[in-house]
Amino acid sequence: MLRNLKIENIAVIESADIAFEDGLNIMTGETGAGKSIVIDAISAILGERTSKELVRTGCGKASVTALFEGQQEALLPLFEELGLDEPEDGQVLIRRTISADGKNVCRVNGCPVTVGMLRAIGRELVNIHGQHDSQKLLNPQTHIDYLDTLAGVETELTAYRAAFDGWKAIQKEIRSLQTDEEEKQRRLELLEYQINEIEAAGLSEGEMDELKKSRAFFRNSEKILGSLAAAHGLLTGGEDVAGALVEVRSAADELDAAAACYDEIEPVSRQLRELAYQLDDVSDAVRGLLDGMEYDPRRAQSVEDRLDELNKLSRKYGADEEAMLQFCEECRAEREKILFSDERLLELTEAEKKQSAAVRNRAQQLSALRREAGKLFSERVCEELRFLDMPNVTFLVEQTACELNETGGDTVEFLLSANLGEAPRPLAKIASGGELSRIMLAIKNVLSDKDAVGTLIFDEIDTGVSGHAAVKLGRKLHEVARGRQVICVTHLAQIAARADHHFGIRKTTADGKTYTEICLLDWEQRKRELARILGGEAVTQAQLDLAQELLTNP
Repeated sequence: MLRNLKIENIAVIESADIAFEDGLNIMTGETGAGKSIVIDAISAILGERTSKELVRTGCGKASVTALFEGQQEALLPLFEELGLDEPEDGQVLIRRTISADGKNVCRVNGCPVTVGMLRAIGRELVNIHGQHDSQKLLNPQTHIDYLDTLAGVETELTAYRAAFDGWKAIQKEIRSLQTDEEEKQRRLELLEYQINEIEAAGLSEGEMDELKKSRAFFRNSEKILGSLAAAHGLLTGGEDVAGALVEVRSAADELDAAAACYDEIEPVSRQLRELAYQLDDVSDAVRGLLDGMEYDPRRAQSVEDRLDELNKLSRKYGADEEAMLQFCEECRAEREKILFSDERLLELTEAEKKQSAAVRNRAQQLSALRREAGKLFSERVCEELRFLDMPNVTFLVEQTACELNETGGDTVEFLLSANLGEAPRPLAKIASGGELSRIMLAIKNVLSDKDAVGTLIFDEIDTGVSGHAAVKLGRKLHEVARGRQVICVTHLAQIAARADHHFGIRKTTADGKTYTEICLLDWEQRKRELARILGGEAVTQAQLDLAQELLTNP
């Protein structure tokens, strides 16, 4: 559950620290005071899309920090999957910083995470229901998800989808083999050409690298020979120059002579003599390289020709010998597949029949479970709606067969009749805004025992609701909040009166700037806030009396 929410520099909220509790947490305030900004802030730490426009004017960055408690068991598998440390004491601390340049930094228990990881964690922590969710009810494609949640068919649906994907893969392979004979022949001819061209080249791994080394030698052979000759001459000397080797030997002889008279010179003399031996070996090695080097124009041309051949193949079949040989192996496999396609087609046709039967069997099992759940779903939603001041409602789950798809062989659509004598019709054609809000709350309540998320947020669920229906809506929200945490933004006193914890949101101005304050209201403050909601600009005694009545007998 969401225990603490700290907001800094988000829109008109310079700083706010909100301590939420279990039960029904209500937030009220004048239009534009910042209620929706609190919901935006919560959405941000749940990984939803944000904008740099959220950053308060004149500030370089904004941040939201949230502390959640009591959901360690549900989060352990997800944290392990994401590579995050196990939460200590069941606490999860999330912080998201939004810079004015649009950059985001997200952390969970101090560890950096991506927005995608944050979104995955957020889905396990909070379920936000706003006006957008009510509009989702108008899309029949979402109805099957609600029904499947109540039916608890996650295991069956996973098994069905695995079978369905396997069935589609077999069908795809069958289609690929059912090409006409002319196309097969054209493909075989191309494969044969490619295989023969690669095989004729006699590829061996590493050959191109060796050829490149040889080409580098031949292209620089004149320079190499000149350098070796110059080095040998400097070592051995010539007619006019003694050379380094002769000079070192002479120096060694001089030191040997001096060492006979002065012992301290002997180590230096021995070291120089060893250097003379090493120079002698180096001179022989250089001489050997000179004698062994031979520039062969025909060999140089053959290297160039071979590299040119391999480069042409590389441009067609792969970056190196390994890639080209792999391409050749794939061509051989495809050739074999085509040559034996008739036999393979027979095998696949038989496999497709078996897989099709398995998929249809699983689809029928899903359909049966959905039909059973649909009856219960209709009954329970009707019960909830009657409580929410829709006494003559009829709510039906229409389940019809369709072509097999990823969800099975059913289409599901919710039908509603709000008045006696009217036939149930699709929600999109008859449901008003107020009815949608109540239907969504009814569905949430019916599915509440299937939802492991500890915090539910309702953003202005009272749209289109007033009077007695608002009283019932408040009671139902209070009922939903038993054993869990519900946070609700409302404009209705009838709902606010049911709060276990009531937060007032007020906008003020100072020094040419706008500020939003959020505070927990006591009894008297709640009474004045309810009176404000009930009345107009000025709060009257009659409104205060009515507010007290609502608080005393909600």
